[in-house]
Amino acid sequence: MRKPIIAGNWKMNNTPAQAKELLEGLKPLIAGNEATEAAVCVPAILIGTVKEAMEGSQIHLGAENMHWEEKGAFTGEISPVMLNAFDVEYVIIGHSERRQYFAETDETVNKKVLSALAHGLKPIMCVGETLEQREAGVTDELVCGQVEKGLAGVECIDNVVIAYEPVWAIGTGKTATADEANRVCGIIRDKVGQMLGEEAAAKIRIQYGGSMNPKNVAELMAQPNIDGGLIGGAALKAEDFAALVNNQR
Repeated sequence: MRKPIIAGNWKMNNTPAQAKELLEGLKPLIAGNEATEAAVCVPAILIGTVKEAMEGSQIHLGAENMHWEEKGAFTGEISPVMLNAFDVEYVIIGHSERRQYFAETDETVNKKVLSALAHGLKPIMCVGETLEQREAGVTDELVCGQVEKGLAGVECIDNVVIAYEPVWAIGTGKTATADEANRVCGIIRDKVGQMLGEEAAAKIRIQYGGSMNPKNVAELMAQPNIDGGLIGGAALKAEDFAALVNNQR
């Protein structure tokens, strides 16, 4: 039985004071929920603040990005060793915004995934198609290619989460239908099975990440291949994020 995971991606939002306020509002709303794993993936500058603010809760700590090297002349980057120092558990890798705005590729995503696993971090690896790619009918081929390249060299899937994020649905208010989201997540699961076997396919948690909100969470989470959500806008409001986490309660 796969435990659902709802992970908030704060993106470039919140000051330290706002982060504390958000977490203080969130903690009592999800307290005692053992049915769903809740995580917040936050800007690097907020990791220390968030780690302190989430003390005493069951919230898991995540980062939004990392470099694959442990150290070096990579101005502005964050290393896995730095994340380890703050007991970070999850790290988002290959988000569409990183691919679109910061030239990330399937190859750099793979380097980050392998480095994260080597350093005891749990990568949330993002895959998904643009509107143009969907309209061209290449969604299945593209997503499978991203999975295959992103997981190249991975031998154990236990600590990997995959997030299916149709790019056209991120931050737009548009959402893939529950059936279509489940279909693509199923294709991803099948691809993992082809690469690493049926046991790995049955075990891997696959999130949906396109404008999941309190109104559509129940329908999306009822699908057999959707094991949670990677949440943007709704993660910035304690009540909304709690509604997603508590959906399985």
